[in-house]
Amino acid sequence: MEGYLAVCLCVTALISAPHTTSAKELSITTIKEDPYTMSRGSELEGYCIDLISKLSQKLGFTYKVHLVKDQRYGARDASGSWSGMIGEVMRGEADLAVAPLTVTATREQVVDMTTPFMQTGLSFLLRKDMAHEELNLGFLSPFSMEMWIGVLVAFLLTGICVFLVARISPREWEPESEGQSFTLVHSFWYITGALTLQGAGPHPKSVSGRLVSAVWWVFAVLLLVFYFANFSHMQHADNKHVSIKNFEDLSHQDVIKYGTVEGGSSMSFFKNSNNPVFRRIYQHMERGNTFVATIEEGITRAQEGNFAFIGEAVSLDLAAGRYCTLTRSEELVAMRAYAIAAPVDSPLVKNLTVAILQLSEGGELTYLRDKWWPNNCREGQDAHSANALGLQNLLGLFLLLGLGLALGLLIALLELLSKARSLAKDGKKSCCSALSTELAQRFRGGAESADQEIADKSKA
Repeated sequence: MEGYLAVCLCVTALISAPHTTSAKELSITTIKEDPYTMSRGSELEGYCIDLISKLSQKLGFTYKVHLVKDQRYGARDASGSWSGMIGEVMRGEADLAVAPLTVTATREQVVDMTTPFMQTGLSFLLRKDMAHEELNLGFLSPFSMEMWIGVLVAFLLTGICVFLVARISPREWEPESEGQSFTLVHSFWYITGALTLQGAGPHPKSVSGRLVSAVWWVFAVLLLVFYFANFSHMQHADNKHVSIKNFEDLSHQDVIKYGTVEGGSSMSFFKNSNNPVFRRIYQHMERGNTFVATIEEGITRAQEGNFAFIGEAVSLDLAAGRYCTLTRSEELVAMRAYAIAAPVDSPLVKNLTVAILQLSEGGELTYLRDKWWPNNCREGQDAHSANALGLQNLLGLFLLLGLGLALGLLIALLELLSKARSLAKDGKKSCCSALSTELAQRFRGGAESADQEIADKSKA
């Protein structure tokens, strides 16, 4: 009777824990690929590492993760042997392979794979200025928006400064004359002529006015040099670009090279496809030998320009989110999925499949995707804005202008102060009183003050 009860208790325990895996420590192989598995000191982190942790919590197994020895996903060579993570699982060197392993018919023949934990497809990555034609005003493109605002502010401040110097400096202000040369309108007209290299008279006569004028001329000439140099560079670069939106556009041009990872499932898709567009793409890659060794190499070549990298959309989305000059094509082909690989007839597959479905239904897979695919790129920044000159590029030029304007105003004030001291000495009154009178003549419309001064001189 006691033996019967013991057997019943054992059976009950097994039934009550249907999802518990083997008690032994599982050996899990993975591969370094950002953001699935990355090194952080002596530890590993990433999407797949978090996925393994969540699965172990649900199924109650312990594990040890190691990187695949040959740094390959797994492909069959001429002798029929498998490399990479698939090979390790087949040889019993690993119980599971947890990585962005694409589910393919060839792999399903040699290993068992769980339900997918991520869906994706093939797309391509390239610079934004090659992906589509920019609908912008071409003559504004050499400078960024911040730069144009800076130029406008510099223009306004310089016009006001020329007006102030003309009013403050005794050599520019002549109350006996019928009208002053440098009114506010003429001040802006004068600096506009300098900005267009045409000139507009009359010109300043005082030291302070000439200093401000000279600094503005230097600023205008250098600004135009930088503008036309960058404009010429951008126009020359744009002439080499074509508008590419999908794979058909990519296959019908020879200006931009394109390629994918050599020996990967993406290459196999194009190689074995019966679609004439995809066959033409593969033949172009094979003829030009434009395959790359790693995803990182493909992304780097796309950043350098004149290259489109073909790969799986989830990896390309990560690159486009980090580098603002890159964009991913909206077209997706060859829809595929990532899953966990285990040996054939492994009892782990059923429990892992159920656990992955539970994580998906609970939104935890979406949380992991958002966690490891951050978008650090500012929206609205495009390739033209990346090539455009900004304030940081010409900061020294603006500092030179600001220093010149400040120095011109200071000299004009010193000139006025010198005149006020002379008037105070001649009229036997305080310097401050004479200075106030001079400023009143210049900035209060000064007609009555000017008439009074002329009358005083006549009496004298």
